[in-house]
Amino acid sequence: MGDGGELAAEKHVRYIVTVEKRKDSFESLVMEHIRLNGAYWGLTTLDLLHKLRAVEADEVIEWIMSCYHPESDIAGLQNEDGSFSGDIWGEVDTRFSYIAICTLSLLHRLEKINVQKAVDYIVSCKNLDGGFGAMPGVFCCVGALAITGSLHHIDRDLLGWWLCERQCKEGGLNGRPEKLADVCYSWWVLSSLIMIDRVHWIDKDKLAKFILNCQDKENGGISDRPDNAVDIYHTYFGVAGLSLMEYPGVKPMDPAYALPLDVVNRIFLRKEH
Repeated sequence: MGDGGELAAEKHVRYIVTVEKRKDSFESLVMEHIRLNGAYWGLTTLDLLHKLRAVEADEVIEWIMSCYHPESDIAGLQNEDGSFSGDIWGEVDTRFSYIAICTLSLLHRLEKINVQKAVDYIVSCKNLDGGFGAMPGVFCCVGALAITGSLHHIDRDLLGWWLCERQCKEGGLNGRPEKLADVCYSWWVLSSLIMIDRVHWIDKDKLAKFILNCQDKENGGISDRPDNAVDIYHTYFGVAGLSLMEYPGVKPMDPAYALPLDVVNRIFLRKEH
């Protein structure tokens, strides 16, 4: 596994395409419940690396549409207090608030929900240390507030301080105090710092080296930390983190929507015209 150096982009593309083709493997079957997540991680990584044509678009679209439930209603999952349930069984956390707000914004349908109540609920999840509670944490809350134009509710210095303290001595970022550094937080923490204009408070060069050290430069893929097994999840968040740091050859990402910037611009410019 990696000794840093350059991003092994072609190896990562080959790894993602190979994983996509192993649909009948044991690993694929036991992870079936998050396969749609995996499609997002893999396809977005390919797009960031300018290799989206490595997969057949028609096959991808056909499979995604096979997962579609026409009777589904995102707006119907909003609760009276402004929070969102993840399904009909009623589990609530801020991840679902972010997903609902992000999806409806991309579809130009934010008017379907009570945005003010959604924002008020997220703001109520702020902690004394500047972070956010109610389960998944900071990115989902900051991203949702950014999309709704509500970042003024955040104490940027207090939250920025909490976020910059997530950088460990080896350069990677963790999710909370006393945790080990993990490549996935290269996205969760870095994107939040960018949205509140405090990204200059961390050492981006050390973070980039940490991500590159987590590559499998022989077989492709990125792991959570050096010398561990690679997976699609960490491959995506590693490349996405490098994108946020403007790494050469990687397309820029939108920190709030977690999509390539050109995709987001295309969606909203189309609305304007």
